Amino acid sequence: MPNFFELGQLVATPAALRLLTESAVDVHGLLSRRLTMEAGVLSPDDQAANRRAVNDGSRILSAFDIGGEKVYVITESADDQGRRYATTILLASEY
Repeated sequence: MPNFFELGQLVATPAALRLLTESAVDVHGLLSRRLTMEAGVLSPDDQAANRRAVNDGSRILSAFDIGGEKVYVITESADDQGRRYATTILLASEY
């Protein structure tokens, strides 16, 4: 599968890292799923917004159920040159 966008700098909250570790989730695998636009637990409307965001540069959101909690992976909007500077992994409760 192709990568549809760049992640930029990767950051994660301590709580998200703790949950991923406790749930034995490989962060690289999670990000690979993200880069290929795997929907996770997003609604059809959010999935459509992500497809548009790849072209228009707006924020891209993914959500995954991990260890009984929802984890968001958010890639920031692109700048004027089309660069996305950061992707953050956090718990939905931290959003």
